[in-house]
Parts: sequence; C-alpha cells; structure tokens
Amino acid sequence: MKKFKIVVYVPESHADKLREAMGNAGAGVIGNYTHCMFTIKGTGQFMPGEGSNPTVGEVGKLEKTAEERIETVCSEEKLKGILKAIKEVHPYEEPATDVYPIEVVE
Repeated sequence: MKKFKIVVYVPESHADKLREAMGNAGAGVIGNYTHCMFTIKGTGQFMPGEGSNPTVGEVGKLEKTAEERIETVCSEEKLKGILKAIKEVHPYEEPATDVYPIEVVE
C-alpha cells in the first residue's frame, strides 16, 4: 500500500480546526490510531502579489505571521479527500501544502 506524508502550514488560529478536518478525512492513521499528527510552531513569511486577496497582510507588503507546520501520513486512497479538506478549512487562498511519497516500515 502506498503511503504519503502531508505537510501544511497554517496560522495558529486555525490549526486545531485544520487538524480535525484532516483527521476526519482519514489523515494520521497509524495502526489502530487515528488523527496522528505532529506540529511545530514557527513564523511564516509571504508577500501578497497583485490580484491576491490575502487573509493576513496587504498586497505588496512583506508579512510575517505565527503559523504551525502540521505533519501527518495517509494512504493513497485518502489523499485527495484530505487535500480537499485542507482547501475547504484553510483560511489562506493558497495553502502551502507539500505531499511526499514515503516508504512504510513494518
């Protein structure tokens, strides 16, 4: 079975809601456990460009904001649903999301 690691960055204010939505969509299943995730707090940086509609900050101005990096795993059949859940719950227009194939060690 193919597995993937999903990494997403989200403002601290929306982290709990995003973790819940991802877990409910099937992220974080490890053995008999569900909703398994790891979070690191840090500072995100971005500059909204022309045509953007930023949730935080202003077009053309560099913005720094408190964010959380959420890491979790999922099976191939759950991946699209989890990515859809991220898009639906995440407050940013363009959620910074990475997906990596991983080797499963049994």
